[in-house]
Order: sequence, then structure tokens, then C-alpha cells
Amino acid sequence: MDILLKADKICGGYTNKPVINNVSLEIKQGDFLGIIGPNGGGKSTLLRLMSRALTPTEGRIVLSGKDLRKISPKEVAQKIAFIPQLTLINFSFTVWEIVLMGRIPHLSRMQPEGKKDFSIAERALSLTDTLHLRNRKIDELSAGERQRVIIAKALAQEPLLLFLDEPTSHLDIAHQVQTLDLLTDLNQKNNLSIVIVLHDLNLASEYCKKIILLDNGKIFKEGTPDYVLTYQNIESLYRTVVVVKDNPVTSKPHILLIPGNKKLEHGENSVTPQNR
Repeated sequence: MDILLKADKICGGYTNKPVINNVSLEIKQGDFLGIIGPNGGGKSTLLRLMSRALTPTEGRIVLSGKDLRKISPKEVAQKIAFIPQLTLINFSFTVWEIVLMGRIPHLSRMQPEGKKDFSIAERALSLTDTLHLRNRKIDELSAGERQRVIIAKALAQEPLLLFLDEPTSHLDIAHQVQTLDLLTDLNQKNNLSIVIVLHDLNLASEYCKKIILLDNGKIFKEGTPDYVLTYQNIESLYRTVVVVKDNPVTSKPHILLIPGNKKLEHGENSVTPQNR
């Protein structure tokens, strides 16, 4: 598989506050990579460094064979679509207007959209099952509908890579599943490479092909869900007792939380490797 993006020993963060420390990784065509880890571990910062929203203080990021620092913002936007944790839209645009904004990186200054742009925007709406919403105002939509429209806007960029920062954090479980099912379809049917930050370890287990577990700005573990999501790794970083069992339907690792008071009631050795 082609390597779309490669980070080599990158460090970075914010003014006087380094967050990511000596991280190296590769994103290949067709990847569905999940980034997980405790709060403050650097998940969102890593995503911003790879999307050029932040510049590494050390190390190098290569996008499609070019140094990311030497690529124009317009060209980066043609190859990477980034959906942040909160997408603020302060005006009552229609869904159609929002999705057409995804074509901006492909247009010259003051150039109006043409037939090709309209066709691509319509296809993005179709792929996200939001074509019927095209004339609705963005602020009239439910949270799940709004999230699909934002993904449609990103698809209209025709990116090689789609970065998403906690896209399910404000959704109920039904819309979480719908959003991640949609991303899975885009990954499998359209070969779109996806990098997603998730807090929910079970969602990461079910949907991601590969997972990076971050701890204090460093990669603690990297690999398949089976390799990364062990009770030893989770307890080591999250400082809480868990049981990891296979999902009876998908056979993916499923994490069960053990309340602290239950542990205290039954003694320190009530949850042991033997009964996990």
C-alpha cells in the first residue's frame, strides 16, 4: 500500500508547552486509524500537527512524498480534510452552501463553482445520505444530520486523508453508530484513508483497523485492536480496573468497567487475570 503521510520523530505543541514528543508513524492508503489515550495525552495535538494546523518544533512530516512545511495551504487542503471536535457555523447557511464550501481549495480566488463542483458536492451529499437535506438550513438539523453534512463538506474536498477529532462525542449511541458506519463505508468502498480521535475505546475497537494508544505525547502501543486493547495496557494508562472480553457478535475486544466501590467491597484481588 502507498504511504500517504509519514511522521518522523515529530515534537510539537503550543507556546512554551510541548505536547507531542518524538512520535513516528505512517498512514497508508486504505487505513482506518484510531488515536486513543487519556485526556491530555496529545491526541488532538497530534492530529493538528499532521494536518498542518500546527508546525512541529522537531522532526518531519511527509505528505505524498513532499515535506508538509513546503506544501501550500491550498494543496494541503486538497489532500487532507480535517473535521475538528467542534465545528462552529455562525450563519444560517443551507446544507448545499455548506457542502459547496468544500470545493474552495480547488477554486482560484473569486472563481465561481462550475458543473464539476456541483456534481462533486451532490455526490458527497449522496454518499452521506444527506441529499434530501440540501435546501435545509444547517441550524435546523439534528446533531446526527449536522455531523453527516460536515462529513459531506469534507468529502467535497476530494481528500486523500480524512482527519476527525472526536466526531461522536456529542452524539447519542444511535448517531455514533450511524456516523462510524458511514466512515467505514467510505473507507471500504471509496478507499478513503481515515484517522480518527476517539474517547470511546469500544468504538475504536469495533471500527478501527489499527489503533495508536498515546500517553503523555508518546506512542505507548500501536497495532490491531487485539494487540492494543488489553486490560494491562488500559489499566496502566487509565488507572482503572477493567475486564476485556470478546464481543460475542464481532469477536472484537470489548472493555467492561469495574466500579471502584465494587473492587473495594470484594477486596483487592477480586478481579484477577484468571477471571478476565
